[in-house]
Amino acid sequence: MGTFVSSKLDGAVAVVTIDHPPVNALSAPLLEELESELELLDADDGVRAIVLEGAGDRAFVAGADISEFPSLREAAQEGGSARGIQKLGARMDAARTPFVAAIHGFCLGGGLELAMCCDIRVASDDAQLGQPEIKLGLIPGGGGTQRLPRLVGLGRAMLLNMTGDFIDARTAYDWRLVERVVPRDELLDTALGIARTIAERSPHSVAVLRELARTTRDLPLEEGLRREADGFRRCLESEDGAEGVAAFLDKRQPQFTGR
Repeated sequence: MGTFVSSKLDGAVAVVTIDHPPVNALSAPLLEELESELELLDADDGVRAIVLEGAGDRAFVAGADISEFPSLREAAQEGGSARGIQKLGARMDAARTPFVAAIHGFCLGGGLELAMCCDIRVASDDAQLGQPEIKLGLIPGGGGTQRLPRLVGLGRAMLLNMTGDFIDARTAYDWRLVERVVPRDELLDTALGIARTIAERSPHSVAVLRELARTTRDLPLEEGLRREADGFRRCLESEDGAEGVAAFLDKRQPQFTGR
């Protein structure tokens, strides 16, 4: 168990809990620990889906650790850059394992950027989401100017980024920022249910889907369709593809291995 991050297995699903009271702020040590934990889980063939949650009642993650910003400013003046969340997001993008975010309470700044790195987001009805960096004279630095408009559209992203205002869970659902909204006491069970369903599918096919989602979203339709056809061929030629077709014809449940 780490200082800020812990994980537990629920069958083929890993539940990763961020625990940094009082609001689970993303400090540099926490980000390093979270990246290491996710890397270990992604390398485990027995883990087929990962759920991210925040500990406590107040927040999924309420943002970056602002107390570290003065040192980041000094690093920037010396030619460095503050890319901790971007680095973590890139690692999550490259993972074979899908991610489901279970969002409650505050999901702000770096917390929303972390949630946007996940494939699917489930929010409780008490969730508040936003990018408040503008209130500090800053802009989002962990993907908020790039991932957010790809999810909700440019105008809505600019509204959040330029005002720093929060939106509630129902608005986030209407804007397609989250995929489900549920009562607070159903949040983890709902996220786990989605993760368990994904874990039953072919890991090989899930990885191909994640690859296509990441690499084709800004391509012309013709090129995207070409890559989709190539991905379909790779799945069809895989052991999982052969098993899935055989299981369907034999009227039995498939036994996927990820190969």
